Amino acid sequence: MGDVTDDRTWHTTACILCSQNCGIEVELEDRRLHKIRGDKAHPASRGYTCEKAQRLDYYQSAKGRLTSPLRRRADGAFEEIDWDTAIREIAERLATVRDTHGGETIFYYGGGGQGNHLGGAYSRATRAALGSIYSSNALAQEKTGEFWVDGQLYGKPKCHTSGDFEHAEVALFIGKNPWQSHGLPRARVVLKELASDPARTLIVIDPRRTETAAMADHHLQVCPGGDPFVLAALLAVLVQEDLVDHDFVRDRTTGFETVREALAGISVAEYAGRAGVPETQVRDVARRIARATGGVATFEDLGVQQARHSTLNSYLEKLLYLLTGNFAKRGAMNIHSHIAPLVGNSSREYTTPVGGHRIIGGMVPCNVIAEEILTDHPKRFRAMLVESANPAHSLADTTRMRAAFEALELVVVIDVAMTETARLAHYVLPAASQFEKWEATFFNLEFPDNVFQLRAPLVDPLPGTLAEPEIHRRLVRALGALRDEDLTDLRAAVALGRPALAPAFFAASARNPMLGKLAPVVLLEVLGPTLPDGAAATAALWGAAHLCAMSFADSVRRAGFTGHGPMLGEQLFDAMLTRRSGVTFSVDDYPETWKRLETKDKRIHLAIPELLGELATLSSEDPAVRDPAYPFVLSAGERRSSTANTIFRDPSWRKKDVDGALRLSAIDAARLGIADGGRARVTTKAGSVVTIVEITDTLQAGHASLPNGLGIDYLDEAGRPVVHGIAPNQLTSSGDRDWIAGTPWHKHVPARIEAV
Repeated sequence: MGDVTDDRTWHTTACILCSQNCGIEVELEDRRLHKIRGDKAHPASRGYTCEKAQRLDYYQSAKGRLTSPLRRRADGAFEEIDWDTAIREIAERLATVRDTHGGETIFYYGGGGQGNHLGGAYSRATRAALGSIYSSNALAQEKTGEFWVDGQLYGKPKCHTSGDFEHAEVALFIGKNPWQSHGLPRARVVLKELASDPARTLIVIDPRRTETAAMADHHLQVCPGGDPFVLAALLAVLVQEDLVDHDFVRDRTTGFETVREALAGISVAEYAGRAGVPETQVRDVARRIARATGGVATFEDLGVQQARHSTLNSYLEKLLYLLTGNFAKRGAMNIHSHIAPLVGNSSREYTTPVGGHRIIGGMVPCNVIAEEILTDHPKRFRAMLVESANPAHSLADTTRMRAAFEALELVVVIDVAMTETARLAHYVLPAASQFEKWEATFFNLEFPDNVFQLRAPLVDPLPGTLAEPEIHRRLVRALGALRDEDLTDLRAAVALGRPALAPAFFAASARNPMLGKLAPVVLLEVLGPTLPDGAAATAALWGAAHLCAMSFADSVRRAGFTGHGPMLGEQLFDAMLTRRSGVTFSVDDYPETWKRLETKDKRIHLAIPELLGELATLSSEDPAVRDPAYPFVLSAGERRSSTANTIFRDPSWRKKDVDGALRLSAIDAARLGIADGGRARVTTKAGSVVTIVEITDTLQAGHASLPNGLGIDYLDEAGRPVVHGIAPNQLTSSGDRDWIAGTPWHKHVPARIEAV
């Protein structure tokens, strides 16, 4: 590591642009990521990477990096302050909020994006010191409906399933375009293999003719909002034509008769018609799924998870593979292992303090955050700690979110750049970049082989910046939650060797329960200094490795680890530290999935009353009916080859579609009198913008699409901030959300479009 001028060594790390985190190798020049290629030694990606990884230096070498803590002055401008002052003042102000209003009024948002979760693990200690119990992140505007369904079916929201697409006979993607959004290892390779094999079938349900849909054997091109109708029709065919796997249902599930009754009365022809799909195609697809003997793997994504009836969509998708017995077997759906779960471990539900909104997996629904602030309720959120996230830009209804930030008594932002959220903060703390510190992600979602990669820093941090673990350590100390004398016994245990730490830690936590709550920072202080290569920040992973080894002992042993008792976790932690291309930490037999069910009777509970009730209401709906004032359905946040998440603030990384055009069908463009490259005004109930138009044959009439990742500013050559493209959340409304999970309807925004 270091800042050498010319380093022709290939350094191992990972891409940070999507949840796949493909392994890459980087050649450095000065501090720049000069050359990038796929890492063939990575156990999951095996040398694969998409074209976007080649652009990672636009993140690492971006202009405008923060290099000093900043404090907002009374006039609204920011001034630089030193770290000691920043930590002291922030701790004092957070403690004042805690002591005056209660720690539950301090809200935490973020914890990492697509590539940096390690720092967020340490936030747990800061929150414990403050008594902060409410938090959220981007998953709460995407996946919480699915997590809730998992909890109802399998016992707990953490029982997340993944598809075995490499072996599946039938692959079904619903509102998902893996060619662009990935979501599975080596996505484009797997798609090509599926499409080229005559014995296998690729099915896509999507209103757009995406790159994946164009490859499919069956593209069910539903009308926007037609997803629950086509899913219900597919299930109705399974029941009405007796294509259900009755042995599986009898031996492994409960509640089938209730589900069967709900589906038996559905008119396949009527629901297919409302979905905009031929009935014959629906029946053909249902029969193909039912007769598959080599497994059916499914994948739902934001196209349905950010649409009307989103939690119902998740339920119906899962019923498709469950009623056909495609669970706990090769080529099908399985519950995977994890290093750390992405959602809370409890099945207990609780609600937000002001609005009483359901909290799933420990995450407050993103669309209600502003409501929990903009009120005179005594338990409203009064302070906010934002880490590696940009909610003022990324959450629905930008105008209302910014008003919420301005109403808070204290906002602290930890980030590498002066984001839209940072500009609304009282304090901004500059973090080291993801290539300047030890990092990892917990997107370990694969089955049967699951992989984790710990990434070493490629270059030194910029002067004036700190890695998040150290920031949290300093905050915990400044809050007075941890003293040197609390750590005496633990330091003595570590001096005897790592195996002595676990029993000492459990004993110390029994005497002082707060030590357990502060565990990440405690480990950073006592174990961190003993770790090789300056890897102190990885100390929290020691605990994660032990929990993984205890939870999935047989799977960890199948991955080649031979230790017994605590030594299994020690071996796994050693492998994390030393295997730079990543480690296969668990290898599963397919029956392992049954051991991971969390229901008391170890059966899948098929009937979910709330969602069966919602299913019944579909009979009175028609997705083709639109409000005449807003006759278009706008899908906000389309993934394109020219878009990525907003850690790319420099627009020059995009070689085409620089401003992120609004895509329209040729029929609509002609009717509106808009030429390709022309301009249009898009108006919703939340706002209005003017944008460039691209005419496409991939959209139906009445459907329009804007990309993700735009509408952020970047310094031009003169040092002035310039905004490129449209921020989609200028057009979205926080009130448009799922009734169970509170997830936004970003992919179904009623809009009016006019020529300019």
